[in-house]
Amino acid sequence: MGPVRIGQVRIRPMRWWDIDAVCALEAVLFPVDRWSAEQFWSELAQPTRWFLVAERSGDAGPRIIGYAGLFVLGADADVQTIAVAADAQGGGIGRTLMHRLIDLARERGAVQLMLEVRSDNEGAIGLYERLGFERISTRRDYYAPGVDAYVMRLRPLPTEALHPVPSDNDA
Repeated sequence: MGPVRIGQVRIRPMRWWDIDAVCALEAVLFPVDRWSAEQFWSELAQPTRWFLVAERSGDAGPRIIGYAGLFVLGADADVQTIAVAADAQGGGIGRTLMHRLIDLARERGAVQLMLEVRSDNEGAIGLYERLGFERISTRRDYYAPGVDAYVMRLRPLPTEALHPVPSDNDA
């Protein structure tokens, strides 16, 4: 799983040294139901999980502005998490992270990809629908009392890579 570049942003595998920056972003984006560092450590240790980060180059060095995680077991895959910093939203980072998750799921033999999304997150729902996901059920009070989750599914997965990985000379 090589890096992918979009402008000044590089999508690459998450490593243990990224956890502090990811947790800081997680705390801002999901203050009520954020993942702990221990959860990220546990996920990275699992052979059925793949996590990515999006980092933007800057004068002070690279800064993590997004991340995403995938669980694959046989023919089924599930988006564990996906997030993009508020100041980086709308620039295609979330779409690129989703493309990479879909590609990873397909490469690992999955035939469908599932996810849960907050029912009030219109931007994410729109992105998933544009990618071909369909809403298949609702989980009442999943995120908090009165905050439902839509369960969405992409099936079948695209047969061609959505975001080809560049050669080593391009990365």
